[in-house]
Amino acid sequence: MKAHKLAASDKTHWLVFGRDPDKPEKIIDTNQYLLRTEGRALLMDPGGIELFAPMLAAVLREVPLDELTDLFASHQDPDIISSLGLWDQALPNAKLHSPWIWEGFIRHFGMNNISYEPIADEGGNINLGGVEIEMIPAHYLHSSGNFHIYDPHAKVLMSGDVGAALEPADAPIEVSDFDAHTAKMKMFHQRWMPSNVAKNDWIKRVRKLDIDIMAPQHGRVFKGDDIARFLDWFEALEVGIAVDQGA
Repeated sequence: MKAHKLAASDKTHWLVFGRDPDKPEKIIDTNQYLLRTEGRALLMDPGGIELFAPMLAAVLREVPLDELTDLFASHQDPDIISSLGLWDQALPNAKLHSPWIWEGFIRHFGMNNISYEPIADEGGNINLGGVEIEMIPAHYLHSSGNFHIYDPHAKVLMSGDVGAALEPADAPIEVSDFDAHTAKMKMFHQRWMPSNVAKNDWIKRVRKLDIDIMAPQHGRVFKGDDIARFLDWFEALEVGIAVDQGA
């Protein structure tokens, strides 16, 4: 697994890990994000247990282990946080920032050393050595307790499952043809996003942010004008359609 440079500012640097050619065939491909400040690092949605070894090796090529002080889990799904028990052994003094509602569930993945830092429903900030990083509410998209990470310095929104696409592991990192890319996102968003009310609340909130890059948990990242195109597309999309289909 390799790290790809995503963004940088005078205070923060972003890397994305993913496109693992050696992942098991039946395992969904995920993007893991690392945000570095001076002497501190935050690893977001660090991945499933089967990815721990390649993720640890890839992270250590980029940052000393003692600088990896914080983890973030946007919600409780195993594809993003079932590796927790192994990170718990590697990072005994770290903090895990995750929704308060999921603490009793996430601890099932194994947590004896890392401290759980519950995120209140309204969100909050993570202080990384004097650099403030925002946790943006994204409830019901798709989890009932869910957050995204916004870096106002590099203008990056780590958007979790919003913007996700189901693609092979060798897909490019960035969206190059937005109209063609919507076909890879449509089913995922209609099935996994259960609430148009929650969707529209998130869109209203995110339109107020200054974003150059939107980085989802699966698929490709969006840059520039494609972010506004995505928000318009998502706003017009009816979600939660499984009920209508009799599922």
